[in-house]
Amino acid sequence: MAQDAIAAQAEIAKLRFQLARYRRAEFGRSSEKLAREAEQLELAIESLESDQAERLATSSPIAAAIKSAIEAQKPARRALPEHLPRDDMFHPGPCTCPTCGGVLRRISEEITETLDYVPGRFKVVRHIREKLSCRACDTVVAAPAPDHAIARGRAGAGFLAHILVSKYDDHLPLYRQAEIFAREGVKLETSTLSGWVGATAAALNPLIEALTTEVMTSDTLHVDDTPVPVLAPGTGKTKTGRLWTYVRDERPFAGIRPPAALFFYSPDRKGKHPREHLKEFRGTIHADGYAGFNELFAGNRIVEAACWAHARRKFFEVHAANGSPIAQEALERISQLYAVEETIKGLLPDQRRRERQRRSKPVAAALAAWADETRRKLSLKSELAAAFRYMRARWAALNRCFDDGRLALDNNPAERALRCVAIGRKNYLFAGSDAGGRRAAAMYSLIESAKLNGVNPQHYLADVLTRIADHPARRIDQLLPWNWQPIGAARAVA
Repeated sequence: MAQDAIAAQAEIAKLRFQLARYRRAEFGRSSEKLAREAEQLELAIESLESDQAERLATSSPIAAAIKSAIEAQKPARRALPEHLPRDDMFHPGPCTCPTCGGVLRRISEEITETLDYVPGRFKVVRHIREKLSCRACDTVVAAPAPDHAIARGRAGAGFLAHILVSKYDDHLPLYRQAEIFAREGVKLETSTLSGWVGATAAALNPLIEALTTEVMTSDTLHVDDTPVPVLAPGTGKTKTGRLWTYVRDERPFAGIRPPAALFFYSPDRKGKHPREHLKEFRGTIHADGYAGFNELFAGNRIVEAACWAHARRKFFEVHAANGSPIAQEALERISQLYAVEETIKGLLPDQRRRERQRRSKPVAAALAAWADETRRKLSLKSELAAAFRYMRARWAALNRCFDDGRLALDNNPAERALRCVAIGRKNYLFAGSDAGGRRAAAMYSLIESAKLNGVNPQHYLADVLTRIADHPARRIDQLLPWNWQPIGAARAVA
């Protein structure tokens, strides 16, 4: 860890030097290319600094020493802006001397200021801790310092939640957030924000582990992945990583388990990654035709349910390109299956299965017979023939939903969950590192799971961050979005 931290600090220093050079060049001449390269450097630096903060968020003596050395190189802390409103929170001291049990007298108070954020405005919370001395033995005691979401942090839980939601749900990189804060009179270095993000991700890790365990006990999951550009260390170029999502959504069949979305990052798309993610899973996955899943289905530990939306999309693309009447007929036949789905949404699994057996299965059988007859008349090289081959090659997996009312017709819940990544790609340009990809996956998991359960992610994270440090580990499930009871949330967001 020591060598990693030293190497990371050297890389950050090098990138800051390059950034300063680009900034000087920007003022000298207008260049869209220079501006974009400078933006890429900003993103790379903030990711490396977040990586470093997450690594160092441990209690080991070596990590603490390295952290102190790094902190010493950072700019001195500024006083919190005087123009911000102050909320005082009084922390009374003990009633009797902890040393001898004698009577205490008040001598002074200690004040710790925390920069916090509530929707629409900043504020400073002043924690006023009573300080007392013992009349009998002169022992001086004070009320304990308030817990912070991150060690030695000056950011309140509401502000940390706002930074995370802005970055991972509103897709604002940290350097842009710093510019917004500066307009409100709060000047914060991007390195400070990066450190807070990394340390907060480390603090939330027990919750991610609990979410992972919970999701992998499901009977059915929607699975998909999407590419994400990642900065390759030392090259200035990007490689292609992947973000995988595993979504549980039992609402269509009135299931008892709450909806959840779990994300993982991997540096490539090899099949070993979903095999590792799903090593504890037993059940059915809704997936596209990715060959990397094939080994999962060996031995029937995991069963495949294919996606009718993917099959439909192949015909839609042909029809959109040339108006093919055959593609149009395929679309109309598949739409009959979706019309049945609209009438059975929210019914119990047995009811759904019976309706599908009665109404959907004959439609699918007729579609198969028509497809086999029609594709014999088509050129094998045509896109329309390829669409038929795609559908018929997955026919058994496509029909599985007609025999199990818990299964969906398509994999749309997973595709919807990945929309946040697609939007983020446009704003971030890339993830700064593999560690940054893993951190993004963790934050997407909490934010998207909160939204699936109708929970405001800003309020949820603000409250969880005030409590997670001293929350009993054996009861961490209480802080999952569907179990969350916002004790103290009114204070966190008022």
